[in-house]
Amino acid sequence: MKTTDVRRDIPLLEDVIYLDAASTTPTPRPVVDAMCDYFYNYNANTGRGAYQMAIRATEKMDQARKKIAGFVNAYPDEIIFTKNTTESINMVARGLEFEEGDNIVVPNIEHHSNMVPWLNLRSKGVELRVVSADENGVIDPDSVERAVDENTRLISITHISNSIGSVQPVEAIAQIASETGALYLVDAAQSAGHMGVDVKKLGADFVAFPGHKGFLGPVGTGFLYCARNVQEKLQPLNLGGGTVDQVTEDNFELTGAPYCFEGGTQNIAGFIGLGAALDYLMRIGMSNVERHSRELTRFMYCEIHDLEKVTVYGSPENIYGIVSFNIDNINPHDLAKILDESRSICVRSGFHCAIPSMKHIGAYEVGGTVRASIHYYNTREEIEILAETLKEVSKFLG
Repeated sequence: MKTTDVRRDIPLLEDVIYLDAASTTPTPRPVVDAMCDYFYNYNANTGRGAYQMAIRATEKMDQARKKIAGFVNAYPDEIIFTKNTTESINMVARGLEFEEGDNIVVPNIEHHSNMVPWLNLRSKGVELRVVSADENGVIDPDSVERAVDENTRLISITHISNSIGSVQPVEAIAQIASETGALYLVDAAQSAGHMGVDVKKLGADFVAFPGHKGFLGPVGTGFLYCARNVQEKLQPLNLGGGTVDQVTEDNFELTGAPYCFEGGTQNIAGFIGLGAALDYLMRIGMSNVERHSRELTRFMYCEIHDLEKVTVYGSPENIYGIVSFNIDNINPHDLAKILDESRSICVRSGFHCAIPSMKHIGAYEVGGTVRASIHYYNTREEIEILAETLKEVSKFLG
């Protein structure tokens, strides 16, 4: 599929230049159609009935799980359905049995969802060890290794920074975790669907995924990869329907993974839609998505970087899918509003739920940054319009 084919499947792109994929992506028609098919033709709960519609709904959910597993090179029972990346990370933070004296190592450029849950464990006597990125927002594995000791229970890191777009050396850090016996979590919110993510190659025990970003799936969907060999270390948090095999008046017996972690009715239509979204990505071809994203990221960086009075964060050799920038003397929110109102350009502005990262790059005092983020549906022409508009704004207001 070509970019023009994908754009035809996303009607809202006719009216706007959408550069906020790092927050969420618009949903293509085939994904919406798959969800509507569920609502119109077999809108029943899963695993709850023997009638044909319930069986069909259950089969479709099982198919979606298998598609997801195949897409990230996991076993189906290693895929736990969640609402989003945040819920997946919190499932690990609350489900592992941390003890006083344990420590957790995280970078200082993380999304709040990969920092606040760990900070919250200080009430249990758990120490959070924060390692600093370099000036381009990249973590040196040596700094992680220096922070790790015999009490390190977990290393947790983003694959791609949501605020800067810097790609982290996640496989090198996996080696450190393996050698020291620490558990390892990767936040794949900004890499999944934008590039191939193989959980086995990542070497992580846990990988947190969104469905509504790079995968082009619906909001309210996400999943946690939990490797088979660590599943017994993770305690289910949402007990009830679907999580047990047996219940007596004084005890219960949990069912196996992943179902013991998925209490209650799931977002059935959403996960069926996510399965359809992965089919859609396969039609595009992940190699095509990755090539397009690398070329367009570099083009966007250069177009913006060459403008007067503009600061661009990160290195063009290392960022992927995201370009974060500011114009001198213009508040990021004001600039985003100008782009929207003048040329219908949709970008994110502010701290991007990553205040420590904004402080690290020196953008906190000015209100954060403007962040433009792309997917396969974006074009060079759209980036040229963005750059032209920024040039005009810089000339008259900067």
